[in-house]
Order: sequence, then structure tokens, then C-alpha cells
Amino acid sequence: MNAPLNHPPALLDPEILRGFVAIAETGSFTAAAARVFRTPSAVSMQIKRLEEQLGVQVFLRDARNVSLTQDGEVLLGYARRLIALNRETISRFVCSDVAGVVRIGSPSDYGEAVLPGVLKAFARSHPAVAVNVVVDQSSNLIKRFGSGHVDIALVSCMAGMDAKPEEVVMRDEIVWAGAKGGQSYLCDPLPVSMWDEGCVWRESALSALEQVDRAYRVAFMTSHSAGQLAAIQADLAIAPMGRSFLNDNVQVLGEDCGLPCPGQYELVLKVAANPSPQIEAVAEHFRAAFERFRQTGSFDL
Repeated sequence: MNAPLNHPPALLDPEILRGFVAIAETGSFTAAAARVFRTPSAVSMQIKRLEEQLGVQVFLRDARNVSLTQDGEVLLGYARRLIALNRETISRFVCSDVAGVVRIGSPSDYGEAVLPGVLKAFARSHPAVAVNVVVDQSSNLIKRFGSGHVDIALVSCMAGMDAKPEEVVMRDEIVWAGAKGGQSYLCDPLPVSMWDEGCVWRESALSALEQVDRAYRVAFMTSHSAGQLAAIQADLAIAPMGRSFLNDNVQVLGEDCGLPCPGQYELVLKVAANPSPQIEAVAEHFRAAFERFRQTGSFDL
């Protein structure tokens, strides 16, 4: 029997949404239950309630895998925004006077694209909390996070290479980028612009070149995305980059240009165990930023 038209629909429970998002991000009811401090059976019951409330199925389940349905994909965007808004509201009235420091680590490319919006949102919700940002390559940030020197780290790794369950906030293709109308990719040996050792893009790209016996030379080396783009646009060299970070002044060089595909990478959000409310708030702002990027193609607020 349908509810009367003047009867307001029941509100979605934020705790159920947290469980839903955790399952979507981990791909596992068991891993999600550990994240939200509930039993797998309790989380399963929450999802059943959610599906009954919305009248749609949000997950496809078999013996090994859990994946989102089309309705689940739509719900995920709403759920992340609702959770972030809930935390921001609580922080504004309950935690607004909490002082302290949150230490964030990010590579330069993602830092330039993502951090401005995240820090702006965090400053609104936690004006009394100081933020320390470390910009470094992913391999060093993983060490800093492991030793407790940063509370949150945004790091890149090869897709599917990490055996531990991680919170993947973005998957992207590594491509060869060259100047529009440039000729450097025709040179032999191939002039390549590289990041420092330990960069996932570098390791994947060089491995791909070596597998097809393509001779190359390192013509330019930098630790910053601005320098990398400068070398590309000047047609000094080509470089491996994430497809999502290309601009209108560069072009993708593929197999038709004699260049092998370097593969894919994942962007992982590492958050300290037992995070404080302010650390968790930063994490939620990161998640909301990447959800906004998936929906709009932009990190801008």
C-alpha cells in the first residue's frame, strides 16, 4: 500500500549510507564491516533495509565479487555527498573549536589539482585546525605514512599490484603525452621526460619501452608536474602521464606512433588508523572531490 501523498518519505540513515559506501569502496562486505565497526551480517541487513527503502537493488553479489548496479552507482554519488555534508555540519557545531594539526601527503600533480578544493572545504568546517602539507613522490609518501609522519596520504600504484585492501579513489590510464604537432616522438633514441625514481608512471613506461626494445634517452628530469608539462610543450621530449591530467596543449601518442601502452594505475587514499574527527573530515573531503571529478570531470568546487 502506497503512503499518502502528504506523508513525508523516510530519511536515509547516515550509518547505513556509511556501510553502503564502505562496501562500494572495498568490494567486500567483510572489509566494509571492519571499516564501520560492525559485523558482516549487520552490514548485510543494513543494505537489505536500504534496498527495501529505495525500491531498487544497489549491489550485484556472487560467491566472490560484489559490484554496484546502475542504481548503486547513482546512489554512491549522493551517499558520499550526504556523508560529507553530515560530517561538515557536525564539525561546524560540535568540533569547530577543536584545535590540532592534520598532516597531509600528496604528489605534486594531484596536489595541484585536488588540494585547493579539499583545503578550502576543510578550512570552512575546521577553522581552528592547522594543516601541514608534504608534497613528495608516492614511494616516499608511503614510507612517511607507514612511519606515522603523515595522517593522510594520496599515493599512486600500479592497478591491481597491491595485495592489501586499499581505498581506491581513482583509476586512470597512463599514456604517452607529446606536444601538439610535435616531432620528438620520431627521434631515435626516443627523448623521454621522467619523474624521479620510484614514480609509478616512470617504472611502467620504461618497462613498456624495454619490452618492445625501443631505444630511449632521458632528456629531461623533474619532480614537478609543471616542469614535466613545460618539457612536453617545448617538444623537448615526450612523457608518461595520467590521462586525466592532460591539458589542451598536449596530445596522446599511442601505438600508431610506435609507442607501447604503459598500462593503468590507481590512486589510493591512505588514512591513519583510528583517525581523529578532523582527519576523517579531510578524508571525506578528498572522497567528495574525487566523486565530483567522476561526475563532472573537474575538481573545482
